[in-house]
Amino acid sequence: MLSVGLTGGIGAGKSEVSRLLGEYGAVIVDADRIAREVVEPGTEGLAAVVAEFGEEVLAPDGTLDRPRLGSIVFGDPERLKALNAIVHPLVGARSAELQRAAGEDAVVVHDVPLLTENGLAPLYDLVVVVDASPATQLDRLVRLRGMDEEDARGRMAAQATREQRLAVADIVIDNDGPLEKLEPQVAEVWRRLGERAGERT
Repeated sequence: MLSVGLTGGIGAGKSEVSRLLGEYGAVIVDADRIAREVVEPGTEGLAAVVAEFGEEVLAPDGTLDRPRLGSIVFGDPERLKALNAIVHPLVGARSAELQRAAGEDAVVVHDVPLLTENGLAPLYDLVVVVDASPATQLDRLVRLRGMDEEDARGRMAAQATREQRLAVADIVIDNDGPLEKLEPQVAEVWRRLGERAGERT
């Protein structure tokens, strides 16, 4: 089994690379999706969040009110730390469970937006970074996702720098151009990952 960490700044195109690798046969472990699952109604995660932040973080239907919780932790490092202390261990445990279930010859790609920020690179056999210039990221966020430019710049500034991400990369995918330039790169990366996985079995 080959364990791969996949990351990239917001708007760099990490989700598209993750999708393509999944089509090639990678087992995708999506940290964002798992982070939502571990705080669904009835979970120990949601109970712990409510115990820490109060009933006010619940929507009327009993689900987590993400915008409300976000407004509490955004800009307050201590409250964010408290939230992460609840969610991160649960995400880690579920990710490990999915990896164990993948099979000995699998290429398991962990799609982790904050891999660099949380110092997670050593957990993986290889780290793949999807790279785009800040100008390209900003353009995609504003033009394609409809974000306000100030909000987009704030989101980018809250993440690791481009240089910090590249420093932990074993493989870099350049996604500064159009999709047709991305697909051949992902195909080549998949070939390399397959070779590495073969060496490990």
